[in-house]
Amino acid sequence: MKKLILLYIAFLMLFPCEVLSANYTGKAIRAKLASEEIDGDFMTVWAQKFSKHMKQWSGGKIRINVYPYGTLGNTGDINELAQMGIVQFVFSDHAWISSFVPQAQALALNYIFPPEKVPEMLDWMVRNGKFMPLLEKAFRQKGLVPLSIMFEGWQWISAKKQIRSLGEMQGIKLRLMSSKMLVENYKAYGASPTPMTYGEVYSGLQMGLIDAQVNPLFAAHSMKFYEVQDYFIQLKNEPFISIPTVNKKYFDGLPTEVQKEIRQFWINAIIPAGHWIDQRNATDMKKMKSARPSLEFHVLNDKAVSKFKAKAKKVYPVFIEIGGAGAREILDALINDISNAKKALNIH
Repeated sequence: MKKLILLYIAFLMLFPCEVLSANYTGKAIRAKLASEEIDGDFMTVWAQKFSKHMKQWSGGKIRINVYPYGTLGNTGDINELAQMGIVQFVFSDHAWISSFVPQAQALALNYIFPPEKVPEMLDWMVRNGKFMPLLEKAFRQKGLVPLSIMFEGWQWISAKKQIRSLGEMQGIKLRLMSSKMLVENYKAYGASPTPMTYGEVYSGLQMGLIDAQVNPLFAAHSMKFYEVQDYFIQLKNEPFISIPTVNKKYFDGLPTEVQKEIRQFWINAIIPAGHWIDQRNATDMKKMKSARPSLEFHVLNDKAVSKFKAKAKKVYPVFIEIGGAGAREILDALINDISNAKKALNIH
């Protein structure tokens, strides 16, 4: 008998049973979540954490299947699938989803966020600000509901030539995500923006269709862009912000306690996810340097940044023209929220 007990304990240690709580006693819920990124990258990792949390919270009654990039279509496709209700959740970024909700392009304005404590700022804004309710109103008019705004690290330009000044941006064929606001930003810097789907970027760089691309470091590592680029440049201009989103009709039909738990998960995840990605980006930078010792990483100095910033500020009025209904109110709310968050968090 003693041997059997010891064997059973050993079995549990090797194959632990999943402990499920019973916070939810309603009917079973099944859903699909399409992620913009590949397996192992930020959106898919945190989508899987969300799926696991909801399963445990509901005692196994809520099961959300996560589909990484490419399994259900390209970055534009998955947002449309969520809008149509074919998938219930989508995890996309502020640029790609702006094709459906142009107001989201406010988050693409360059140099609108300070260079520090972005996750903490987003957390403060979601909990206390006026921007998020206005953004949700715009999303709902398109059949969607934003659940949070998440920081995935700062955007970096990778290129085949070094960029240390505004003048060196002139004429560069630069791949961007599909957002009119992003295109206007980089046109103001003198670049020649070229929107292209995520899966085509490597071959575009390799074949010389584009000279450079913009993405956070983890994406450059995962998609191996560093293999066909020589320089990485940080303009300190643009945090990569993603928006976990749900189909409006589906979400509004869920029990109130489930809606609350879904929102709470994504809001509570903003800061820990931001710290997670900072560590991941630092690790991926080391991996890229190790794989290609000749790679150079350069952060622009304040003097160079000031010239980029001056160009960026001139683009802000364009958002009023292309940002859809209520664009001015949304921009004012975003600027005020950022200002108030900086005061609350003692950011100068």
